[in-house]
Amino acid sequence: MSLSNSRKSKNRLLAALPKEEYERLLPHFELVSLELKQILYAPNEPIEYIYFFDNGIASLLTLMENGEAIEVATVGNEGMIGLPILLETSTIPGEAFVQIPAEAMRMKTDVFRREVSPGTVIYALLQRYTQVMFNQIAQSAACNRLHSIEERFCRWMLMTQDRVSSNEFPMTHEFLGEMLGVRRASVSVTAAVLQKAGIIQYNRGKMKILDRPQMENIACECYRIMKAEFDRLLRNNQKI
Repeated sequence: MSLSNSRKSKNRLLAALPKEEYERLLPHFELVSLELKQILYAPNEPIEYIYFFDNGIASLLTLMENGEAIEVATVGNEGMIGLPILLETSTIPGEAFVQIPAEAMRMKTDVFRREVSPGTVIYALLQRYTQVMFNQIAQSAACNRLHSIEERFCRWMLMTQDRVSSNEFPMTHEFLGEMLGVRRASVSVTAAVLQKAGIIQYNRGKMKILDRPQMENIACECYRIMKAEFDRLLRNNQKI
């Protein structure tokens, strides 16, 4: 879908750009709807598009030879999918797919390379975003090793709620187990404990947060650290 010059992006990175920079880039975007589990890029295959999500969430996965996978980062309306293109490479061993259905603004990679070049405002912003993503991946690695399933479950739920701007979203225990790198049964036990405590409600593949303050108390410090990094990035961009 082509975009008009009056179209305002709900993506926080694009919304942080000066008006003239955003309007320069807008004709090169198209608005697309992304379905659940849609692959955005596959392991070691050329990345065709970069995406700026308006809503929904994508997962970045590291894949093992035996077929197992674990989530190393998530991206919502605070970021972009396709950082390898910014870093002047065309492929990556990992995978990105749609975790929660989304609308996104996408751009072809050859156009992105031409329009997002050193010296442009968006290039400087995305360089800083890249550092924030490195920090998120590092924090996720530590979190997966050191924190309990309950803490990680709550961290993941809070990050999801922030990005979809809703206290309810589609999620199965099996899918969440894959993202956290644990057995489905472990997720089911954790969800049952949280539901009994009145913190969440789970029914027919829908997860709903009922008591966010209590969930924040349970979540590990990784949630607060990751959120502060993204907030700092966008706050500092106002000085450009």
